Amino acid sequence: MSVRKTKYEMPEQDPKERIHNFKEVPYGYSKETAIEEAKRCLQCKNKPCMKGCPVEIDIPGFISCIASGDFEKAAEVIKAKNNLPAVSGRVCPYESQCEGECTIKKIGEPVGIGRLERFIADYERVKGAKIPQKVTSSEKKVAVVGAGPAGLTCAGDLAKMGHTVTVFEALHGPGGVLMYGIPEFRLPKKIVNAEVDYIKKLGVDIRYDMVIGKTITVEELFKEYDAVFVGTGAGLPNWLNIPGENLDGVYSANEFLTRINLMRAYEFPTYDTPIKMGKIVATFGAGNVAMDCARTALRLGAEKSYILYRRTEAEMPARIEEIHHAKQEGVEFKLLTNPLRFIGDVQGHLVEVEYQKMQLGEPDDSGRRRPVPIPGSEEKIHIDTALIAIGQSPNPLIPKSMKGLTLGKHGNIVTDDDGKTSIPGLFAGGDIATGAATVILAMGAGKRAARTIDAYVKAKK
Repeated sequence: MSVRKTKYEMPEQDPKERIHNFKEVPYGYSKETAIEEAKRCLQCKNKPCMKGCPVEIDIPGFISCIASGDFEKAAEVIKAKNNLPAVSGRVCPYESQCEGECTIKKIGEPVGIGRLERFIADYERVKGAKIPQKVTSSEKKVAVVGAGPAGLTCAGDLAKMGHTVTVFEALHGPGGVLMYGIPEFRLPKKIVNAEVDYIKKLGVDIRYDMVIGKTITVEELFKEYDAVFVGTGAGLPNWLNIPGENLDGVYSANEFLTRINLMRAYEFPTYDTPIKMGKIVATFGAGNVAMDCARTALRLGAEKSYILYRRTEAEMPARIEEIHHAKQEGVEFKLLTNPLRFIGDVQGHLVEVEYQKMQLGEPDDSGRRRPVPIPGSEEKIHIDTALIAIGQSPNPLIPKSMKGLTLGKHGNIVTDDDGKTSIPGLFAGGDIATGAATVILAMGAGKRAARTIDAYVKAKK
């Protein structure tokens, strides 16, 4: 049997049009295309794709259902393991996870697993999600701190196990990084809200404007709950620590994307939060957040949007799809460049960045080749907005407020593989434990912790 070697293309907005709006870029598969893409799956007996899935989806199982046209069964198979498939189907780096293990990759492109997951999630959302039958109540109560991907996944799984779950969220709405960190054109807010509605229908109660560590302490939660899971993410921005970083026009990616996404600055003055955007914007970093910043800048009217990165494209941590979309939209890449200082005018406004050219040396601890400065290669370019997207550190509020909690050198909560911390009954997962990582890894951590919490509260007298 011959197998098509390339994925079926997913239609998307024209780059010239989409840089002027915040509508989602890819349109998704049609029913016919989804069935044809699903038929490319070889249904391997050893299921290698599942080894690359942090949330343990039966990938061949749901793809087989799509190939036979049974979309409802496909949704049931996915939802047995993944509470947020419309999210993961859009932002998961599946090319290096499930698709990276696909057998067809030996002869061509892997099966479009992520695209098929998105198709089924969208199909089910339009048709109406089925809510699983509630199991008998365990009469155990669990508090989940943070309504981001780790917390929502953990809460959903615990509710399915019969526990009473309350999520405490610091912001006025759910989603965490899904809402404030990922632009509308990559993950629409209505998608996140629909996924959260499903979690609520499982029986999860979400309370907003609750800053744990301030409004209520973790110690106080233990008076009412049998266990506590912390999934507060990595909300503390990292900085370049170079001269001029305090100039007007220099933003952390956190502030920039939060203003745009959560406070809808792109709809000012309809919404009350403005954002000052220059004509020439430079983003520092080359991960998914950096691509989000550079692409958002164009949509806000920037005439030029640069990415400055001290390594080459081969070392970029961003997804291939995000780099591809950024190039399509006109983002210019200045590679092998390292910023030295920001330069301002007499009023304190950013006007230039000075950088040094680099070359790659031996690999460092990350496995990537270390950038080495080239003496005498300093250059300056005019910019009026700088976006610092070089990563985030774990949210420090809860770690600093708890005695006896073991922390890592970067302020992360130390856990074992199952989410256990040094304090009995306290569990953690996602970016608060690992540092900034991907949405799907946070979801996987929430899932593993839910199993551990289930065993813990059932054994508790």
